[in-house]
Amino acid sequence: MSTAKLLLNGNDFELPLVVGTENETGVDIQKLRAESRAITLDPGYGNTGSCTSAITFIDGEKGILRYRGYPIEQIAEKASFVEVCYLLIYGHLPTQDELAEFDEKLTYHSLIHEDMKKFFEGFPPSAHPMAILSAMVASLSAYYSTTDDKRDLNIIRLLSKAKTIAAFSYKKSMGQPFIYPRNDLSYTENFLHMMFAVPAEPYVVPRVLDKALNLLLILHADHEQNCSTSTVRMVGSSQANLFASMSAGICALWGPLHGGANQRVIEMLEQIRQDGGDYEKYILKAKDKDDPFRLMGFGHRVYKNFDPRAEILKKSAGEVLTQMGIDDPLLGIAKNLERIALEDEFFVERKLYPNVDFYSGIIYRAMGIPTEMFTVMFALGRLPGWIAQWKELVEDPKMRISRPRQIYVGASERPWVPIEQRKAMTEKKPELVTA
Repeated sequence: MSTAKLLLNGNDFELPLVVGTENETGVDIQKLRAESRAITLDPGYGNTGSCTSAITFIDGEKGILRYRGYPIEQIAEKASFVEVCYLLIYGHLPTQDELAEFDEKLTYHSLIHEDMKKFFEGFPPSAHPMAILSAMVASLSAYYSTTDDKRDLNIIRLLSKAKTIAAFSYKKSMGQPFIYPRNDLSYTENFLHMMFAVPAEPYVVPRVLDKALNLLLILHADHEQNCSTSTVRMVGSSQANLFASMSAGICALWGPLHGGANQRVIEMLEQIRQDGGDYEKYILKAKDKDDPFRLMGFGHRVYKNFDPRAEILKKSAGEVLTQMGIDDPLLGIAKNLERIALEDEFFVERKLYPNVDFYSGIIYRAMGIPTEMFTVMFALGRLPGWIAQWKELVEDPKMRISRPRQIYVGASERPWVPIEQRKAMTEKKPELVTA
């Protein structure tokens, strides 16, 4: 077995190496603390592997993303979102019969319990759709048994009902009556129909929008151990049920540094448009280290050369706007920002290229989906990935509850001071010793 050697306080420690199928190498430190009393310190876990997983592979240096070994480019071109759900969750591409059965179940379980509609009445019209989505998903555990024998059924229920809950949250914010799902529509068509249909008026989902939504959900389906996925795994490690774990993931995704990034892109583009569309001015602002302005949707923590999903969405954005006859000035601004950023040495050196968030918001705008719903759309796409990660975790016989360690930097032991003897004082935080 290959090992790494750690010299600590004059003592050698042999640490085994773990090598993945794509030659990723990790140093296994599971026994380090027991043998040396030392731990590793890695704020944000940027260099720490929290698990082994067979679901998604990313090579950020080469711009590679694969689901269960299949390149994202091939999946985006050939698969349906329902196929991708099955692939991620069950580990293999479904046969025709398996896909038909899976799709039928997703259709059959689309309705939510009628009593749950009363929950929507309790939310104010101004409630953020993510607040509603997270609360409603957690509430599903009050309506359905969460025992192990119901695991596959609950996976179906969650995937199916989440789109209904999301669409109902939008209708609530608009003050419009809920539109029920239809059995004759596909997963993505059903969602768009529930979003935009109104009673007594015929609505046919445009083919180009159905295709674009299918693509967006696929590209967001999983992305390895990001903030929300790690949250799902951490919560699931306590043996929390599926619905509770997914609700936690939704809350983690809500943050503007994670799922809210495409909303910030649209807000940036709108700011530039309102300022006369002078994108070159904002390029200069982005390059000024003393200016707080930042280009949203550029660069990625994982991808170091290009985001493969962004190239796919760039083409889709053009198709949607062209076929829908939409002249969105934000798309022109976006393309000019992209062109300059890809040619300017400042951005090239810093590897600031368009990522998946840069074009997804423009497509959602073309669909008529409001900005505050963007994160909900992200959550719908990411749901099968979260489920796959949760399922992989809870079915692992070696599963342990997550329990990170810390380096304590607070006060040393000190005696209790009676209240009558206390004085207002400012305490200095002890400095962290790094050597």
